[in-house]
Amino acid sequence: MDILNIRKEGAMYRGNPIWVVTANASRARIWTAEKPAAPLRPVREMDAPEARMHERELTTDLPGRAFDSKGQGRHVMEQEVGPKQAAARRFAKELARTLAAEARRQAFDKLYLIAAPSFLGLLREELREEARAALNGAEVVEVDKDYTALEAAELRERLPEYL
Repeated sequence: MDILNIRKEGAMYRGNPIWVVTANASRARIWTAEKPAAPLRPVREMDAPEARMHERELTTDLPGRAFDSKGQGRHVMEQEVGPKQAAARRFAKELARTLAAEARRQAFDKLYLIAAPSFLGLLREELREEARAALNGAEVVEVDKDYTALEAAELRERLPEYL
């Protein structure tokens, strides 16, 4: 989805900085633009190294086994949420808390939330629970792309001319 098509028409610039967050399950970068046409400056970087690890590195032993209630059947007990998914959820919660705290401080009026599709869903859930009230005054634009590897100039080229 193109970011230009998501932008709300008629949204007014109120003078506070505009924040751009690029994120995936293991890394988030927060950028700011002082004005709608300004270049991006880095604000903060967050990292979740466990989300980059392999499942076998995150677990210490094999899943447990259970017997069927009738008969001789035995099967492996599966986890509802795997270790990588749990790490991604924890990181989404941490990022949501950070954004909520900054929104309460009125650090920004508009937030571009650009995240890998699977992580964007987790982040949406956490923002609903953790930060929605704090973000009420800010306009939030969501884009399902993973731009975490882009530097400021490259990222700015992919955003609208006027944020």
